[in-house]
Amino acid sequence: MRDVLYLEEREQAETLLKPHRVEVLRQLAEPRTCTEVAARLDQTPQRVYYHVKQLVAAGLVEQVAARQVRGISEGIYQAAARSYWLSPRLIGRIGDARRVRDELSLGHLLDLMEEVQADVAALDRTAPELPSIGVSGEIRVPPERRQEFLHDLQSTLRDLFTRYGGAEGDAFKLAVACYPRGDNHE
Repeated sequence: MRDVLYLEEREQAETLLKPHRVEVLRQLAEPRTCTEVAARLDQTPQRVYYHVKQLVAAGLVEQVAARQVRGISEGIYQAAARSYWLSPRLIGRIGDARRVRDELSLGHLLDLMEEVQADVAALDRTAPELPSIGVSGEIRVPPERRQEFLHDLQSTLRDLFTRYGGAEGDAFKLAVACYPRGDNHE
């Protein structure tokens, strides 16, 4: 089972985004038969089997084994991943494309987050080492110093890109997001 399955195909999202299928998928975090899932969800095995087959066809669930029960082969299924991420491209962008490209726009920030999400989902989780770092913090800037702060941040990042931007060594992607924090956070 993979950690993350990044969904970029509309058909996969349509298959997944049905409340009953999400419940079936949750039950398949551990290998189970359709009969076992049906008992846990108080459904008929036939109904669960229908949904499991749809999830298998979309690549969201895998048959991991089979067993004989009264002369009939019964499949044992498991979710293909621990979590599923939907690409924002499945919904698309609404509005002025020029504003989305502006590096100071929220549209650009959303595009950046989508790129980071896709890159993280594509990482080889079986690799012995995945050198990475995540840093988060809050900075308070008076309104009259916002431009100065943004300029300093851009200058610092340009300096890092210049110092470590050579053609040799391991490639790392650096993404920095700076956005106003909403008032509803504590």
